[in-house]
Amino acid sequence: MTDALELDALWEDFHRVVNMTSQELAAWLRVSDAAESTEPLPEHAGEPTGQHVLAILQKRRTDLTDDDIEVMYEVVDTVTSDADVEDEPRAEDSVRRQRLMSVGHDPLRR
Repeated sequence: MTDALELDALWEDFHRVVNMTSQELAAWLRVSDAAESTEPLPEHAGEPTGQHVLAILQKRRTDLTDDDIEVMYEVVDTVTSDADVEDEPRAEDSVRRQRLMSVGHDPLRR
């Protein structure tokens, strides 16, 4: 497990890059996973990482597991490295936006 200072910094970074609320992320995961013929149960919608981000958003810092911390690092790295590649988000860049929204980051939101 990480030390307290490192965990505090990770917690802050994670909540800085995850700029969608848990309600917004849950709704997005349901919409992104919906298909014409089938639709999963709401609690099973979306990619596993997106579901894990949603679970983390509903936890207190003291309740984090090692798996939660690993996912938090992954999400921070994903969003940060993507921001380094793309300076200014564009609405027409829908594939990129959808990928980032699946982990709780809407690049059009500042």
